[in-house]
Amino acid sequence: MQAADPNRSAQSDPPAAAPSPWIVRHGRGLGDGCTVLDVACGSGRHVRHFLNQGCRVTGVDRDPRAGAVIGSDRFDFIAQDLEDGSPWPLAQRTFDAVIVTNYLHRPLLPRVVSAVAPGGRLLYETFAVGNERFGRPRNPRFLLRRCELLAAVAGLLRVLEYEDLETPRPARVQRLAAIRDPANKARGLPP
Repeated sequence: MQAADPNRSAQSDPPAAAPSPWIVRHGRGLGDGCTVLDVACGSGRHVRHFLNQGCRVTGVDRDPRAGAVIGSDRFDFIAQDLEDGSPWPLAQRTFDAVIVTNYLHRPLLPRVVSAVAPGGRLLYETFAVGNERFGRPRNPRFLLRRCELLAAVAGLLRVLEYEDLETPRPARVQRLAAIRDPANKARGLPP
């Protein structure tokens, strides 16, 4: 019997998680030629979904292995810890859609909103205060406060749909789908 190769984990990896129904529903119509940014992309469930739609996808994650699992010439991966104080790696770039799921680092919210191109969408879904009753995350640093996503986009993006609810998982989440009106250019932020 051969010893297991510690650098090869494909056989033991769980099957790829399905994309969030919220992201799928509000990402309809994104396809060939569209650019998508997946912030804290993790294992790439949304990267794969949008690649399958014909999009060009940029993923950012602190785990360098995250980019290695996706094989596509339409995928760009940036290995960076977004919480270590380094400059935002996408200064002056905008995307047709910016996706954030199960991730919150409040100092990045203005950068995330600025990355939405005119006519582009922000699709955000993560845990909210109240989730501590159900499990992780419990730390308030990682839980959205009441209407926090709405406040983050106020005056910048037009909200298409917003939810603050308990899911059957069970979990407490906030979800936002918003669009930048074509005439509303992204504000320039320093890097």
